[in-house]
Order: sequence, then C-alpha cells, then structure tokens
Amino acid sequence: MTARFQWNCSRPLIMGVLNVTPDSFADGGRFLDVNQAVAHAQEMIAAGADIIDIGGESTRPGALPVSADEELRRVIPVIERLPGVMVSIDTTKAAVAEQALAAGARIVNDISALRFDARMPEVIGNAGVVLMHMQGTPATMQQSPTYGDVVVEVREFLRERIAFAEARGIKKTQIAVDPGIGFGKSVAHNLALLARLEALAELDCPVLVGTSRKSFIGKVLDREPHERLWGTAATVAWAVAHGARIVRVHDVTEMRDVTRMTVALCQARDMKA
Repeated sequence: MTARFQWNCSRPLIMGVLNVTPDSFADGGRFLDVNQAVAHAQEMIAAGADIIDIGGESTRPGALPVSADEELRRVIPVIERLPGVMVSIDTTKAAVAEQALAAGARIVNDISALRFDARMPEVIGNAGVVLMHMQGTPATMQQSPTYGDVVVEVREFLRERIAFAEARGIKKTQIAVDPGIGFGKSVAHNLALLARLEALAELDCPVLVGTSRKSFIGKVLDREPHERLWGTAATVAWAVAHGARIVRVHDVTEMRDVTRMTVALCQARDMKA
C-alpha cells in the first residue's frame, strides 16, 4: 500500500502547469506531443518546480468536457515518463485519477472539490487532494457569477468540502484548498479573494492559489495571456505574503524567484528587532 500523502509546506511550493490539451487558454496545443510535454515538465523541475500539475481537459471559461478515454490518452503516457517527479493529476473524473495514480501521480487536483464524481473519494485513498471552489462548471461559470460576500461564501464552501472528504476517510493532512481564482468569479471577486486571502487560513489546510496569466490580470492591465508575466508576479508575491503555501504557475523560473524574495521579506518583517 502506498504511504499516505501529507502536504509539507515548510516553504511555499511551486506547482508547474502542464496542459496536454489543444485548447487551454494560455498554452493550448503546445504540449500535446508526449515528447514535448515530458521535456517541458523536466524543464520546470530543473527551474525549481516542486510539483507538476498535468491536465488533459481544458477548464478555461466556456470549455466543454472531453471523455475519460481521451483524457487518459493525453495524460498517462506523460506521467509514465516522469518517474520520481511529484505529479498532480488535474481531473474531475475518478477513472482518470485512478489510472493516473497507478501510473505514478501522488496528488489529485479536483476543480469540482469531489462533487462531479461520487467515486473520487474512494479513488484518492492515500493520495493528496486539492479541493477547489467553482461556481457552476467550466462551460457556465463565467455567466454572471454572483455572491453576497465572495470570501465568506468560498471559505464556507471549502469548509464543507473538507468535512465531506474527512467523512469519507481522507485525512486533513492530505488536503489543500484552492479559492478558485477565475472559476465563476468576476474581476472584483478575484481581487477580493486575494485581498482577503488570510480569511482562508482558519481552514487549517494549505492554501493553493492559481492566478497565472488569468483573464482578471489581463482586464486590469489590458494585456494578452503572453503579456501577463508581471501581473502574475504581483499576484504571486501578494498571495505568498498573505498565506498561500502553494502557487500554481506557468513561468516557474520567474515565479520561484518572486516566491523566494517574498518569503525573505516576510521573514525579515517577522523578526524581532
């Protein structure tokens, strides 16, 4: 039996994004070829990524689901060629998670927070899991998202999903939570979640933040996805300074430096004179 996964976030972890899809918003189609995908994963590890998050189904706004068979065809050959790498499988399907874990993945990154597939808690077993907030589905989530207090509602949703997971045998030490920046949120909602990120600390699970190249940065700065490096850097620095323990990014080299510098500043701030 595989040893039970436990998050070790003694320092903020870098999760590198690897989309093996034709239609992801930032890099769709670049890594459909297995050799290119594996090479990019190895580059991100060399640049300082702690985790490689592999997804075979786009979750961009308006994206439609693909079959489990197609998702498996895209992700399993890549995972199998990354032995010794901490791999996260980005999926909502238990069948995909099951085969990915058998192929060597250690974490399931489930944007549905275990809501879309009843078998997912059983499949996770001893693996790590990321529970994310999303209003709606990728196909519908940006159709006028509405909240009373977005921070409170996201926090209480995640609290309920943690309890759901624990009731099904998943230990709290296996769980990280993600407020779901860009998943059923307006620009104002995303900014509010980041501004009040420390409100999620009381959930007592590592907080993962994924802002990399997202559209709210583009709308604030009037920049296309490939022009959002500096906007992403600002959000990563802010997130780490306000409690994020995992950052999910495309630009590993740059965001590793941003993270390390932010940690150094926070440590200096907290030192007694």
